[in-house]
Amino acid sequence: MRFLIQRVTEASVTVDGKVIGEIGKGYLVLVGVCDTDTEAVADAMVKKLAGLRIFEDENGKTNLSIRDVGGSMLVVSQFTLYADCKHGNRPSFTKAGNPQEAERLYEYVTARIRDVEGIPVETGSFGADMKVRLLNDGPFTIFLDSAELGKG
Repeated sequence: MRFLIQRVTEASVTVDGKVIGEIGKGYLVLVGVCDTDTEAVADAMVKKLAGLRIFEDENGKTNLSIRDVGGSMLVVSQFTLYADCKHGNRPSFTKAGNPQEAERLYEYVTARIRDVEGIPVETGSFGADMKVRLLNDGPFTIFLDSAELGKG
């Protein structure tokens, strides 16, 4: 599982000209799922995501979590996080999870953020053609890959 996390002052997602998800201060989280992902992998990723301390404290140090600042998350499915560009110029997406299981795990991730971690969540629409707007704060962007969790 992969999360591309962007600290934002605002973000929204639109489908067919209608805003379906919108937040102020918080994270825009793009979520990619692969075929080997499980609920246990999702749990570890959500725990890491919720615990990240990437907001500045009164001294300008990144010591505050999303909970500390009362932030929200806009979570959007993004199968292209598993693009393979090794050969040729056209990316391959064979490493992305099958759509049914990917959607199930995407919904699981959003529920865990909301229900277990207690962080307000807005979402995109799985598989839809979405337009995502954001005002990146910093900019501050982190790539979190479950294959790297626990290493080192």
